[in-house]
Amino acid sequence: MPRDDASYLLDMFLAARDAVHFATGLTYTQFEQSRLHQNAILKAIEIIGEAAARISAETKLTHSDIPWQAIIGMRNRFVHAYFELNLKRVWDTVQRDLPHLITRIEFLIPPEET
Repeated sequence: MPRDDASYLLDMFLAARDAVHFATGLTYTQFEQSRLHQNAILKAIEIIGEAAARISAETKLTHSDIPWQAIIGMRNRFVHAYFELNLKRVWDTVQRDLPHLITRIEFLIPPEET
């Protein structure tokens, strides 16, 4: 079954919320020492970027306040240049950028049909 923008936006929302949740209660030092948390958060950010890449050009234009290319670019760096990973940048993204992304896309997700 083909997926639409609403499905990808929901994927982004849920993965961003997961990443923030995974980091809750951690310090940067704890994150830096926990491969479990690193991998969980990196996977969530990967999902966000992959879903963002599949959003239609029309939706991206309509919601140009969302930094689509930066989101996709971060995912690409994590996947293709994993050996150059900057954990401080990942941490800052989770702490600063993802809460704003959640706020921006939350209202774009249509309510569940009952």
